[in-house]
Amino acid sequence: MSGFKLQKSVLQLSVHEERIRKKVWATVSKFSGVTSITMDDKTGKMTVVGEADVPVIVKKLRKICNAEIVTVEVVKPPEKKPEPEKPAEIVAFPVTHFSYPYQYHSSYANSYYQPCDNYRVVVEESNTCVIM
Repeated sequence: MSGFKLQKSVLQLSVHEERIRKKVWATVSKFSGVTSITMDDKTGKMTVVGEADVPVIVKKLRKICNAEIVTVEVVKPPEKKPEPEKPAEIVAFPVTHFSYPYQYHSSYANSYYQPCDNYRVVVEESNTCVIM
């Protein structure tokens, strides 16, 4: 619906029954481009906001009840304020697996990278270790 602008349309409807009111709501809500619908039951006025073609809506509503266009006005979309740019967050991933190239295939990594039986680990100091 590129040819239409966002508009607020007020329609006068003669709705006397709940059944007809539900049909009117269902009919208007099926149109593409309708953003919001409000209805005042006391006065019988329905406000339709969106990029829909109002005469087509009224033509469809006249098959259900008496409908007339009261006002149609163009609504300016709310201006979006540019948000200040936030610095990029640094995400650190913890090291969870030591067999890096094969972390997705743990069975492969476990079968190939097990230490042999003739290796032994000797701890010489508190922070160092030697593999013999």
